[in-house]
Amino acid sequence: MRFGFHFLDFSLPDQPVSIAPTLRASAVAAEEAGASWFSVMDHYFQMEHYATAHDPMLEAYTTLGFLAGVTERIKLGTIVTGVTYRHPGLLAKIATTLDVLSEGRSFFGIGAAWYEREHLGLGVPYPELKVRFEMLEETLQIALQMWSDDEGPFAGKHYQLAETINVPQSIQRPHPPIVIGGSGEQKTLLLVAKYANATNLIVPDPETAAHKLDVLRRHCDTVGRDYDTIEKTVQGSRMDPVADPDAFLRLAEGFAKVGIEHMQFGLPHPDPVGYIAKFSDTVAGRLAVL
Repeated sequence: MRFGFHFLDFSLPDQPVSIAPTLRASAVAAEEAGASWFSVMDHYFQMEHYATAHDPMLEAYTTLGFLAGVTERIKLGTIVTGVTYRHPGLLAKIATTLDVLSEGRSFFGIGAAWYEREHLGLGVPYPELKVRFEMLEETLQIALQMWSDDEGPFAGKHYQLAETINVPQSIQRPHPPIVIGGSGEQKTLLLVAKYANATNLIVPDPETAAHKLDVLRRHCDTVGRDYDTIEKTVQGSRMDPVADPDAFLRLAEGFAKVGIEHMQFGLPHPDPVGYIAKFSDTVAGRLAVL
């Protein structure tokens, strides 16, 4: 079982001056602990169900570019970018830039977006869910075209691009791994089967994960995709690994048995670096052998 860390809370003591050094130290500590991913949220405002919209939030890709310069091995990406936040051509260019400057250590996390308040607050259009899923599929198609040899136009329902030029190309070929976040059975997991290298499920337990993966397998059969080529990841759990390592490892073993290959853990404030150290001491080695 591989693992990663998700930096989601910038409400640090003495912020904002403490944010950059804490981010740097956290990413370096995660790399030293053997984590395979280090991710950040992509939001304009902090999530209201987690804190408040007035709590600190950084722009994601600027943050990842900073982290690319202070790490050497760990994969970097968003969990996940809302499709509404940036025009898809610009987003593909930004994601390619991250891959080049990280020397091939990025992944492309994307989803249908959900946080209406931040869209309205900053004047970003927030269409209905059906339209956002249409935009998501077109964005995936545009990104894949920009990561190919096809520099021609793209003509979709929502986006029209005259030239999909993307120079330099990503270091990872044919493209950075695509990670689609979410657990929706009819649309999200179908898009995973059609386009993604990894699925990032939000599920509470192995039983729910098993059901979602069974849905994904059926979608793969429908579209002719090899199910085994998709990495199966989950975003955290309701159990703190550090608080009760033995109980957590039993849960993680359950996830591993149903096919989950990677777990991503949120980093709590005010001491994310200390949390990573405790995770490394108590959980990391035992988790890796599952």
